[in-house]
Amino acid sequence: MRHLHAGVDVQRKQDASPVTAADLEAEQVILSALAEIAPDVQVISEEAASAGDVANAADRFFLVDPLDGTKEFINKNSDFTVNIGLIQDGFPVFGLIYAPAHAEFYATLSPDEVVRAPLDPSAATPAFNDLEIEEITTRTPANGSLTAVTSRSHLDPATERFLVDHNISQTRAAGSSIKFCLLANGQADVYPRLAPTMEWDTAAGDAILRAAGGVVVDESHVPLRYGKKGADYRNPSFIAWGRAPSS
Repeated sequence: MRHLHAGVDVQRKQDASPVTAADLEAEQVILSALAEIAPDVQVISEEAASAGDVANAADRFFLVDPLDGTKEFINKNSDFTVNIGLIQDGFPVFGLIYAPAHAEFYATLSPDEVVRAPLDPSAATPAFNDLEIEEITTRTPANGSLTAVTSRSHLDPATERFLVDHNISQTRAAGSSIKFCLLANGQADVYPRLAPTMEWDTAAGDAILRAAGGVVVDESHVPLRYGKKGADYRNPSFIAWGRAPSS
């Protein structure tokens, strides 16, 4: 938030995507903390991977995106997040998302329990037990009427066709992993993402949505798997559903 208010110095990575000092500093804070609390668990993080530090995934590892929604951040929009997901045997088992500009924190407490809490980035960080947590769940669409959440920065023709083919009644644009949170909160029903993403973009949100009652599947209706070193940790196209479709 200090970087956001002071002004954003933007550089370009090898793939031409933007990176800021906030991305890099946040990653170092997170990596340092994870090394203390989980020293034996491997970490695969976006900026380290972009710099060429990419290892084969272990059976158990963290996926970290220190600033998801960098384009939103650069444009001073509020839809950017911190994502930390824990993967076990290819599937997300823990997720944490923090949206500082929204002062909202999300975390899974178990495979089928997820909570959110207000968390002011300008205030002293409270102990977890002192947070005003609220359990959240996905919703069943009313009368089969679906609300889709779409990417503000990456709405492509394939996604637009999906919206038409599934008779989406309403759409809501959002940035970063907040889209998963909107489904987990019961504020939307489906999030189609048919443009490229990386595993660190989705692991935390995938875990949170699963714990809230949803599912994230590829175009063959197979749940997303993580740890795909051979694919450079790139995801296939996917559909995130608040409630799994019956067919």
